[in-house]
Amino acid sequence: QVQLVELGGGLVQPGGSLRLSCAASRRDCSSRTMGWYRQAPGKQRELFASISSGGGTSYADSVKGRFTISRDKTKSQVYLQMNGLKLDDTAVYYCNALYAPFSWGQGTQVTVSS
Repeated sequence: QVQLVELGGGLVQPGGSLRLSCAASRRDCSSRTMGWYRQAPGKQRELFASISSGGGTSYADSVKGRFTISRDKTKSQVYLQMNGLKLDDTAVYYCNALYAPFSWGQGTQVTVSS
């Protein structure tokens, strides 16, 4: 069973940056389309960025131009560079495969606050 571990969250001021990482316990994740999801308090978990095995990316309008998803297939890791953070970006961030997702990891908390 694949385990996903998300790291890199923290407390940051509006306009700041963070880089999240997601490590998968098995290499077969490198062939999957992976996504970053987030869940804000009182809201449903939402997909906002994805990257295919070939490196194609897609973003929700809410993060387009500010966030960048990337991956290192040799390490079965997925990254999220977040710039220009806003208060509304406060959430727990998760990664997972888009299709036939694995069990969810613990996520990493991102708090944007002045």
